[in-house]
Amino acid sequence: MERDNLALDRYILKQSPKPNPKICYLPTASGDLEADILRFYEAFSTLECRPSYLSLFRLPTADLEGFILDKDIVYVGGGNTRSMLALWREWGLDGFLRKAYENGVILAGLSAGANCWFEQCSTDSVPGDLRMLPALGFLSGSFCPHYDGEAARRPSYHRMLTQNEILPGLAADDGAAVHFVDEEIAACISSRPNARVYRVGLQAGQIVEEPLETRLLAMTSG
Repeated sequence: MERDNLALDRYILKQSPKPNPKICYLPTASGDLEADILRFYEAFSTLECRPSYLSLFRLPTADLEGFILDKDIVYVGGGNTRSMLALWREWGLDGFLRKAYENGVILAGLSAGANCWFEQCSTDSVPGDLRMLPALGFLSGSFCPHYDGEAARRPSYHRMLTQNEILPGLAADDGAAVHFVDEEIAACISSRPNARVYRVGLQAGQIVEEPLETRLLAMTSG
């Protein structure tokens, strides 16, 4: 997401016990947008890893399960969450990702690639108002990305919570991330000084927004 700051990308790679992990980019949400794939390679080719990507439009193999399970890290890009999940389910990728997670593969992503791991998420997949979308459910609760980056995100998330349209959950500013281990929050980190993660819910019918301790990572380029 940040061309000149790879702090979050380095953090993801460091979670692997392997010195040169295999990281696979899933650009499904953007419709395999070439510019996004190029940006992924531009970033990760400067880091100690073996980058690859998986296209569901130009399949590299008939054995998608084996392809995913062979990776150390799966990194999901942004775009249309609803279309991405529909394609994943059509190809059985949702099940392969679940199996990968259970086998110790690290799962990561931004925007749609963060939305997908939760029970529910806030999405702009359909033009118009932001709305709730059921996701994979690897993590409990809901998620709202771009909390400070898009003007409608915060008020729409509050509205959905107040109207009981979405489960309580987490919201992240652009540049902030949540690190889970065994479905529990292990850390909140950020690549920008003021980027935060929040726990958001209802108490007596009122929105309660709790800023979580968020550690600023050292800014790094390639």
